[in-house]
Amino acid sequence: MTTKRILVIDDEELLQEVIQASLEDVGGWEVLLASSGMEGISIALSEPLDGILLDVSMPVMDGIETFKKLQEDSNTQRIPVIFLTAKVQPADKARFSELGIAGVIAKPFDPMTLTDQVATLLN
Repeated sequence: MTTKRILVIDDEELLQEVIQASLEDVGGWEVLLASSGMEGISIALSEPLDGILLDVSMPVMDGIETFKKLQEDSNTQRIPVIFLTAKVQPADKARFSELGIAGVIAKPFDPMTLTDQVATLLN
């Protein structure tokens, strides 16, 4: 199994640490961290990635706006994006699926099964 490179874009540092520990310790993957949409876009443009975990609710540039900017650039539009969100109502899920994201992982999530969830959504 090849090592996956995942970018986590989330403004909550503690959540970044939990996700990083889960994906690295359980999955053996390499995790890059960004605390804002702009920082995440910059990393996505400069690093080869297998996927992005993107928080929907962030200040300044939210996850949806960040995703749209990633889709506008031919260098980043093929990177699968998974939303991390507490917004898991049917209307939210429908809106997210219309965007063409790889999937949604609800917060709170189980750190012990996060790697499997991400792997399934990324195929």
